[in-house]
Amino acid sequence: MRVSVVGCGMISRNHLRVLKSLKNIEISSVVDIKNERADKTAKKYSCKAYYDYETMLSEDKPDCIHICTPHYLHVPMAVTALRKGIHVLCEKPCAISEEGLELLRKAQENSTANFGVCFQNRYIEAVSAVKDIIDRKTYGRVESVRAFVHWSRGEDYYSDDWHGTLEKEGGGVTVNQAIHTQDLMRYLIGSDAVSVTAHTFNDHLKGIIEVEDTVNALFEYENGVTALFNATTAFTDNRPVMIDIVCKRATLRIEGDNAYIISFGKVKQLRLKNKLDFIGKSYWGGGHAPLIKDFYECIENKKPFPVDAFEGGKAVEEFLAIYKSSESGEKVYLK
Repeated sequence: MRVSVVGCGMISRNHLRVLKSLKNIEISSVVDIKNERADKTAKKYSCKAYYDYETMLSEDKPDCIHICTPHYLHVPMAVTALRKGIHVLCEKPCAISEEGLELLRKAQENSTANFGVCFQNRYIEAVSAVKDIIDRKTYGRVESVRAFVHWSRGEDYYSDDWHGTLEKEGGGVTVNQAIHTQDLMRYLIGSDAVSVTAHTFNDHLKGIIEVEDTVNALFEYENGVTALFNATTAFTDNRPVMIDIVCKRATLRIEGDNAYIISFGKVKQLRLKNKLDFIGKSYWGGGHAPLIKDFYECIENKKPFPVDAFEGGKAVEEFLAIYKSSESGEKVYLK
């Protein structure tokens, strides 16, 4: 299968490294509007460099593309490829507006190709282990959840032409860094959000970015579970993400790539069977390899990828509701 990686920024390195390791996958091309960056990446992976997306599609004719571009380009690039019957694996978020999400979902429905959203943290073994315990109701039903994302992003992170802008990034910490954890809360408890009450702030980089660096949110889910969610890029360090799932008889904790059971004042660390070939940030996000492998296995077996425009798009619906709630000061209902 011939694959093109679109966008040669930092996140593309994770995709390219995994693709290089897969059998029956040929990295046929890379695309970037910065010629030098495209050329450098193409040389490293012995493929053709393109500087224009449409030109690549018409000349290279890949079977699949990986979209690693700024957020505002995800929908138009994905829709164009899907209409041509080209498989698409897209970095999060798959859309940054209700209109974009609807357009993407329609394109997926009408296409013969697979579409996937890169929520790689679902594939971390600590998450899989905790998900299995929750689904088996080992410690009773889930009663509540809390999650924390405390990271550091300074002025230099926003020195390009799209990070920190509402038009191109679609938001700040909520849509960029914390969306993975927001997705995991819903995934772990197996229930969709019905409402959110939220507040967003920009206390760290006023005058430098036009989006938020901090978000606090209270989610309510269909199954009655409530979740407290706090995320910021104003911290002085990048700490491992922490999620507590409070069950009737114990608390299950995911902290970075580790998992724990907390019961009657005792903490037991789960023994995980397989260590990932870690690809990603040291403090969170090493699941790109199993996610990408699963995506291509789904294509090979003619099965839909589980995190598609509909499932992956739920995170978009949630962060848009967060922004609406923060702007209005009221609870916003998703259903």
